[in-house]
Amino acid sequence: MGSRCSPEVIQAFAEFVRPEIEDECIDLLRATLTFARIEYPQLQAEPYVQRIEDLAKRVSGLVQDAGDPEQSIAALKQVLYREEMFRGNTVDYYSPLNSFINDVLDRRLGIPISLALIYMEVARRAGFPLFGVGMPGHFLVKHYDESGQSTLIDAFERGQVVTEDDCRQRISNLYAGQMALQPEFLHTVTRRQMLTRMLNNLRTIYMARRDLKRAVQVVDLILVIYPRSPEDVKQRAVLRYNLDDLGGAVADFEDYVKMSPDASDVEEIKQTAISLRRSMARLN
Repeated sequence: MGSRCSPEVIQAFAEFVRPEIEDECIDLLRATLTFARIEYPQLQAEPYVQRIEDLAKRVSGLVQDAGDPEQSIAALKQVLYREEMFRGNTVDYYSPLNSFINDVLDRRLGIPISLALIYMEVARRAGFPLFGVGMPGHFLVKHYDESGQSTLIDAFERGQVVTEDDCRQRISNLYAGQMALQPEFLHTVTRRQMLTRMLNNLRTIYMARRDLKRAVQVVDLILVIYPRSPEDVKQRAVLRYNLDDLGGAVADFEDYVKMSPDASDVEEIKQTAISLRRSMARLN
């Protein structure tokens, strides 16, 4: 029905996020370049990986003492922001291009999480390990020094070091004072969570554009990471139904019923699946 992510992309993505892969061993860069094949089916990842390697070499060349976070942060700021001119795309924030790492590297434009990913991947290769921090409505990176002290960095704001107070202010501004900073907002997230958040951003963009075909492909990939996610299975069922993929919709609705037998909408979903089966029988 043309409403599935291509089996090659699903297979390639699965290679990076298989359950047996330890989370910290997930290759974030290649995984994100793989899901970019939703938009660019022929995309070759390795030239972009090489670009990240080259940026990391330039950063390393500016650092005298690899154990000094201030030197690493200054070197990253010099290479990524002063020389390469990476910046936040404040003009077209909701473009899907901001979520595809190849586009972010080509255009030097991104949203907080995609710029954070590039910052993390360059930094890691330059010997400066970082973790993602999934604040609501924004994304940061965090470094722990040898004494366990943490430093928060905002890749969207040209690699600025930020304080907890800065984060409190940002949350207040983003949510018009309706939300306060909670300690867990500054906790680090796993690589799988980071990939899922990037895919969720894309799903939101495609849904807003009524591009259901690409939205369903994104959900296919989210379900590669979390195959037992009932809400995602149910959403894919609805998307497939809207794309006239009745067989796929029935399969997902029936899976949802098995996964969530106690859900409040389970009877309604059962009836939907039955009536779809009847419709399919009439069509055959």
